[in-house]
Amino acid sequence: MFELLGLSLLLAALLTFNSLASLIMVGLWRVAGRATDSWTATSRARLLFSLRTLPALLAFLSVALLVIPAYLIHEPRHAAEPVSFKLGLLAFLSATGIAVSIYRGIATRRATANLTSDWLRQGKSIQIAGVDIDAYQIEHTFPLIAIVGFLHPRLFVASRVLEILTPEEISAAIAHENGHLAARDNLKRGLLRACRDALLIIPSGRLLDKAWSDVSEEAADENAARQGNGVALDLASALVKIARIIPLGARPTMPAGVFLFGDDETKGIKSRVRRLIALAATGCRPGSRYPALAKLVVWGPTSMLFVSLAVAATNPYLLSRVHHLIEHAVFALR
Repeated sequence: MFELLGLSLLLAALLTFNSLASLIMVGLWRVAGRATDSWTATSRARLLFSLRTLPALLAFLSVALLVIPAYLIHEPRHAAEPVSFKLGLLAFLSATGIAVSIYRGIATRRATANLTSDWLRQGKSIQIAGVDIDAYQIEHTFPLIAIVGFLHPRLFVASRVLEILTPEEISAAIAHENGHLAARDNLKRGLLRACRDALLIIPSGRLLDKAWSDVSEEAADENAARQGNGVALDLASALVKIARIIPLGARPTMPAGVFLFGDDETKGIKSRVRRLIALAATGCRPGSRYPALAKLVVWGPTSMLFVSLAVAATNPYLLSRVHHLIEHAVFALR
């Protein structure tokens, strides 16, 4: 019974901490998100990624550093305290979310690997200026330019794209994809999906997922715009040309990858084109007016939380207080 109660408390605490922290982060973004409008899209994407993944990390560390030690040290080994229905239900929901996250992660990886293998078999290797990874030309109904994979990323370009874009527009599109590559957006997208799946039954944090998807595309556009006003205009032109030949209702069939057209994008191409034209017209080199503040906001609270958890984990009195809270939680869930 000691082990079953401990496992149930561990799972319930993971779900509770993760859910509450996710709701807090969403609330912070709703209230203060507009204050970051002067930041670069890169800085905003980093902030959104931190806000979305911090709850899961915080929940894991809180359980590992506080709940488990407090329970093992202070809970009587031979106590016959049963697991109540409410506590068992919370534990079941938590375990279900974790299992779904793991299953979908494995399924996505396999599906991506299978589809990538198909593309490699039917594609041909090509050389594109400015590309430092393996690049392939493929036949595809969707006019895609995509980087797939994060351990061994590859670039895939549909033949139709190479036919309709000028060399300058292709270079601008590649600059966009290089922005995704430098930011490791494929890896980040996978982590965000894992966080979302772990809270499958409690859909908190999805606002941050959508916001990150949009801002990460803007950040990749900025990466191209940094190379010059002409590159920004070439990328805008490439977006318009490709948008015109996309089959009605078509989406790229790829479980895990980053595309010139973001697969989770909600703002649409028009806003990206307008932004690129504005960057080119003003001769702007995207940059935060407050770079030090941006880094402080992203890393300051996170560092303080981790330090606080580490200090609390070494304090016997605080661990006894945590066990006291555990006892209250078990009583409340009877």
